Amino acid sequence: MPDPCETGACPPPEPAFPGPTPTGPRPPNAEPVLPPGVSIPPPPASAGPARPVQCVAPPPAADAAGIAPPALRTPHVLIAYCDRCRWSPRASWTQTELFLTFPPPLIGAITLQPLNTPETGGQFRVWIDTGAGFQLVWDRKTEGGFPELKVLKQRIRNVVQPDMGLGHSDVGGKGAAGGAAAAEAAA
Repeated sequence: MPDPCETGACPPPEPAFPGPTPTGPRPPNAEPVLPPGVSIPPPPASAGPARPVQCVAPPPAADAAGIAPPALRTPHVLIAYCDRCRWSPRASWTQTELFLTFPPPLIGAITLQPLNTPETGGQFRVWIDTGAGFQLVWDRKTEGGFPELKVLKQRIRNVVQPDMGLGHSDVGGKGAAGGAAAAEAAA
């Protein structure tokens, strides 16, 4: 019998919280409810303990119809953050604000990288790569907190396009964060 993932008839995922189903309450340790005509083949007797079926689509082949993933463009910003600390919304908001201030091609890509190992606990770092390797722009632990967006934008601007004005983000802090060209223009 072919693998259900190969036929496109993947079983639905197990509900995260047992609860009522269309046929009534869900009994404890119940088998997953599958659509009509879909079944999960039993494992061979020598396969050992049963494992859940995982439907994973194969990666797209670069030579199938000429489709290949796009190359990562630079400058590239990487926001690495501790996922266990629930900082996904802050990282996403920072990403959105940076894209609004530095639309492509000023920044080619902004990647969010959730980290969830004990060694990465409490991290919130912003890196930028202009083609010569990543350089650290902000580290929550060494800076003593999360970046004020105005300061983060100024630091990224100083790497990406130092003569670019940031409007209201330049008022009262530009000289402290660098950007001598706009500071001289204001003087």
